[in-house]
Amino acid sequence: MNDAFEKKVRAAAAAAWWVVLIGYALLLVTWVIYVIMVHSQPSWLPAMWGPDVNWAFMQTVSLWLMGVFKLLLWFMFLAALWLTLWAKYLRKL
Repeated sequence: MNDAFEKKVRAAAAAAWWVVLIGYALLLVTWVIYVIMVHSQPSWLPAMWGPDVNWAFMQTVSLWLMGVFKLLLWFMFLAALWLTLWAKYLRKL
């Protein structure tokens, strides 16, 4: 097999793993900030979201956004795993 192509696939797999790692670190930081904000419930936060916004709506939207982000990270994890396995297969050839 072409060694240059195998190196590119391996580099893509490494980059994908870094993206997954950074994404989960960002998700963790976001979750910690979310928990702190929900616990303290500062009065300025609903004012930033707009008029007539309550905490229940903010919590629902925030949890949905984090859930969708986690789902996208899961798909990225699967892509990184596939690239890693493909690179191993190419190395065997």
